[in-house]
Parts: sequence; C-alpha cells; structure tokens
Amino acid sequence: MKEVIEHYNKLIDENNDPARDPKPLRDYMDKWDGQRFIESMQLDQSKAVLEIGVGTGRIAVKVAPNCKSLCGIDVSEKTIQRATENLSMYQNIKLICDDFMFCNFEAEFDVIYSSLTFMHIQDKLSAIQKIAALLSNNGLFVLSIDKNQNEYIDMGDRRVKIYPDNPNDIRSYLSASKLKIIDEFETDHAYITVSRKASLV
Repeated sequence: MKEVIEHYNKLIDENNDPARDPKPLRDYMDKWDGQRFIESMQLDQSKAVLEIGVGTGRIAVKVAPNCKSLCGIDVSEKTIQRATENLSMYQNIKLICDDFMFCNFEAEFDVIYSSLTFMHIQDKLSAIQKIAALLSNNGLFVLSIDKNQNEYIDMGDRRVKIYPDNPNDIRSYLSASKLKIIDEFETDHAYITVSRKASLV
C-alpha cells in the first residue's frame, strides 16, 4: 500500500487532478463510469453515500448535490487535501484519509460506490463483505472495474503493482456476500455492476 500512497501523492505533486480536467479529459474519464453509473445509485436527498477511492473528487462533485451526505475515503493524504479544496462548496461531505479495509466507519450507508479503485485491493472478497456489512437494508453497491488486465500501472518513472478485476470473480464475491446483482453494463473501458442488499424485514 505504501507505493500506492506514494504514487497518488506524486500525481498531486505533478498537478494531475481529474476533478479539474478540461471537458475533453473529463469526458474521457467518463468512459469508466459516466452518467449511467451515477443514475444507477438512485440518489435522493435522503441517501447517505460512501465513495471508496474518492480521489480528488471527480465523481463526488456529481454525487454530493444529489444526496443527504457523502463520505469519501482515500489512502493518499495529498489527494484528500486536494479533494477538500475541490469539494469545499458542499457542506454535506466528510473526507477520510485511510485504507478502506482497516477503517472503522460509524454509520451505515444507503449507497456505496467505487470506480477505478478495486484494482488496488488484493482481498476483494473481504472488501465486498465489508461493503455488504456497511450497507443499510436495500442499500446499493455500484462498482466500476477496469477492463485492463495489466498487473502494473506504468508511469515511466514508476510502476505500481495492482490486482486486475474480472466480472466473473466480482459476481461470485457479490453472491457470497449476499448482494443481489440488479444490473450489469459496460462502458468503453469498464464493467459495471449494480447490486442490492436484501432487506431483513
């Protein structure tokens, strides 16, 4: 995890901030998530939302105006600092610098989403089991995974080890975690699954 944190800290040092990209670059990043990804969350002003891998706030700026509260977590301190700046206009956001796998959350969430982050998680089953435990009854988990199967992010001056995802594994982890898939679709660069936690009532 140390090299992942250093990588994202360096991206901020290099002024690589997707939340501040010009529109052509924002449109390119939408090829991993985009409007249908947002719509799949079924947001409204009653929803408490968690983003795993909030980054500099590229997706959070679209989510925050449409929910009651948004908690964003990321491992990089410099990234969280930048996200704090980028999201300063919203009063319903809480940002946490921590590893999702080890963070103790104080509340449940109606929606949990993540894009371009699961590639950094090695124990994906445990991650999804934790997500299921954090979801309220009937809560939604919306996940975008990269189609790229490379085992490294290669930046030229540095390589970061990642753990590629595939839809079949994700389906099995969701099932094992008692999350029911209600929608699946593809974007240019990603597979997206929408799953729901069954009500206990």
